[in-house]
Amino acid sequence: MTSKHEQFRFSAVSADSKSSFIKKYQDLVLGDRSWRRLLQYELLTLLVGQLPGALGLGLRRILYPQLFGSVGKNALFGHHLTLRAPGRIHLGSNVVLDDYAVLSVRGFEDERIEISDGVQIGRSAQLKTRAGSIFISAHANIGAECRIDSTTEVHIGQHCIFAGRCYLGGVSHQFDRTDIPIVQQPLATKGGVHIGDDVWLGAHVIVLDGVTIGTGAIVGAGAVVTKDIPAYAIAMGVPAQVRGSRKPESAE
Repeated sequence: MTSKHEQFRFSAVSADSKSSFIKKYQDLVLGDRSWRRLLQYELLTLLVGQLPGALGLGLRRILYPQLFGSVGKNALFGHHLTLRAPGRIHLGSNVVLDDYAVLSVRGFEDERIEISDGVQIGRSAQLKTRAGSIFISAHANIGAECRIDSTTEVHIGQHCIFAGRCYLGGVSHQFDRTDIPIVQQPLATKGGVHIGDDVWLGAHVIVLDGVTIGTGAIVGAGAVVTKDIPAYAIAMGVPAQVRGSRKPESAE
C-alpha cells in the first residue's frame, strides 16, 4: 500500500498516466486544479516574478498576496521566488521573503506552511513539505540558504535566529531492504522537529528528525543535533553535546 508520503513524490505525480500534462502541472505547482488560479499564477510570475529593483518589489508587494492563502500587511517578496501550492501558504504582517527563496507544499489540504508576523526568510532559503507542515512563529530570522524539510511537522519558536545554511530535517529514508535502492524505500519520520523560542543556531547546524531544542538554547556552528537539547543549554560538536548553560544554576 502506498504511504501518504509516497503519493506526493515528484516522480509519482509526474508518472501518473491517468492525468494530462496540464493537470500534473497544476497538482505539482498549484496544489489544485483551478483554472483561475492557474491563469493568475502564470501571469503574475511571468510579468513581475523576475523584475529586479524597486519596481519589481513594489509590484509584487501589491500583486503577490492574491497568490497565497492569506497575507498580512506590508509583506515583501523578493524576485525569483519559487512557490508551490501557494494557496496553502499563510504569511503574517511584515514578513520578508528574500530573493530566490523556495516555499513548497505537497500534501493534503490541511497541510501547510504558516509564517507569522515579522519573520524574515533569507536569500535562497528552502521550506519544503511532503505530507507535512511547517510553522514559524513571530520574528524568527531564517538565514540565507537554510533548508527546512517536513513530512510531519516542524515548529520554530518566536525570535529564533538561524545562521546561514542550517538544515532541519523532519524526514529520513528507511534503508532496511538491500534489494531495492534506498531512494525507492518509504520515508520514515520520528515526530518532526520542535524548536523553542529564542533559539540561536550557528551556521551549518544540522537538526535531525525527532529532535526538540528547548527555549533559549544555543547550538554552535557546524553541530549535528541528534537528540534533544535542554532549554538554555549551549551545545556544540558532532554529534552535538551540551557544554554549558546560559543559566549556570541549571547546570548544577
